Amino acid sequence: METHPKTLRVAAVGDLHYTRHCRGRLESLFSAASAAADVLLLCGDLTDYGLVEEARLLADDLRAHLKIPAVSVLGNHDFEAGQSAEITRILDDVGVHVLDGETHEIDGVGFAGVPGFGGGFGTHMLSAWGEPIIKAFVQEAVDQALRLEKALSRLESPRRVAVLHYAPIVDTVAGEPPEIFPFLGSSRLEGALNRFSVACAVHGHAHRGKPFGRTGTGIPVHNVALPLLEKTSSKPFVVIEI
Repeated sequence: METHPKTLRVAAVGDLHYTRHCRGRLESLFSAASAAADVLLLCGDLTDYGLVEEARLLADDLRAHLKIPAVSVLGNHDFEAGQSAEITRILDDVGVHVLDGETHEIDGVGFAGVPGFGGGFGTHMLSAWGEPIIKAFVQEAVDQALRLEKALSRLESPRRVAVLHYAPIVDTVAGEPPEIFPFLGSSRLEGALNRFSVACAVHGHAHRGKPFGRTGTGIPVHNVALPLLEKTSSKPFVVIEI
């Protein structure tokens, strides 16, 4: 008799931007996600200035109100103060699996995560030509995409989810000023998603983008930035069944 894998309910949100004054601010979000899903994905910009004290407040709220496993990546704000390693440790201490090229599996669903990087989309993607600083910028985008691809390749589960901060497609940043598209994500990330036929990808970062799009091969991509969800949805997180 053929057995079918259990459906995993995945809640996702990004861009919490915890400040020194945020204690308890997202209690209802964490409690509601715990009731609605089996796992919570946090898509970067968890802190506002990348400060340890911000991360500690977030960790306290997660410990008190989140009752399901959590998987996360960091965002650009989390790197601002040079304390990203300590932020990762603080979150790890309350059971959050922070991925930076690593993987984590829950009930037969594999999660691969990297922050991602900018660089632009499609024919407007920045190329590694000219000044060394431009080449270094592009190389970071390439490296992030390669790390995502390697992480996806290590997952044994056929059900794979990519957790990102930066966007892998242009559709989910539409609505932001076009001038800043190159700083919101990169099509280089999309290639890894298509090659490994992931079930879906989630990201944040684009607060004024669109909540949903698809890669060139039809893979669902969800923009789960909290400021966007607060404007477009009745819930402060997205729930995806995998």
